Amino acid sequence: MRIVTFSDIHANIHALDAVLADLAQHKADHVVCLGDLVGYGAFPNEVIFRLRELGVPTIQGNYDDGVGYDRDDCGCAYREEEEVQRGQQSLLWHREHVTAENKAFLRSLLPRVEYRVGGLHVVLVHGSPRRTNEYLFQDRLESSVIRLMDMAAADILVCGHTHLPYHRILSGGRHVINDGSVGKPKDGDPRACYAVIDVDNGKLRVQFPRVEYDTEAAARAIEKSGLPAEFAQHIRTGIS
Repeated sequence: MRIVTFSDIHANIHALDAVLADLAQHKADHVVCLGDLVGYGAFPNEVIFRLRELGVPTIQGNYDDGVGYDRDDCGCAYREEEEVQRGQQSLLWHREHVTAENKAFLRSLLPRVEYRVGGLHVVLVHGSPRRTNEYLFQDRLESSVIRLMDMAAADILVCGHTHLPYHRILSGGRHVINDGSVGKPKDGDPRACYAVIDVDNGKLRVQFPRVEYDTEAAARAIEKSGLPAEFAQHIRTGIS
């Protein structure tokens, strides 16, 4: 079985369209979006419309929850005061600009997606099996990750939220995969990222294609929108 996942589009329609065109070559059995359609970028309604139009199964991210329910917090766990202020600007801008119909769509998104592949249980989430906004970084203590996977009875856990792609093999042969970010990478590579996961006879192969797109057009749109200019620089550099 081939599963393609992508996440953390963050209202970047230029990146999303490039990824959708690229992933078509992989002839996946399942294509799933792991959430965070909105936030930071200038095209939230366009991104939502594209996924609605295509009918891609989509998991609800923390930003989707924050905007969909008009919450006062996006669940982003910012550490610095400047980040808090910019995050609040982003949340309020998206709450104001996303249509009521699209907010209803965000509220309807899935909590998780699961597949059985042979004897393996594949669980797809936004943050972690425990919380939508929980970060599973690659250096997370293994015993902690195993406890989370036990909660979901997962042999293979696929997540997003950190914007940092990785494939980690745990003791006992279980796997954790983070599919990076389509619209706001944080690993220093501004190209859009997604994951291609092949599961065959208990063996796993993971690829992280990187896709070039018009980052300058996406960045300029942010600068013209009234969103914090720092978000445009994040698009240009792949660092935030």
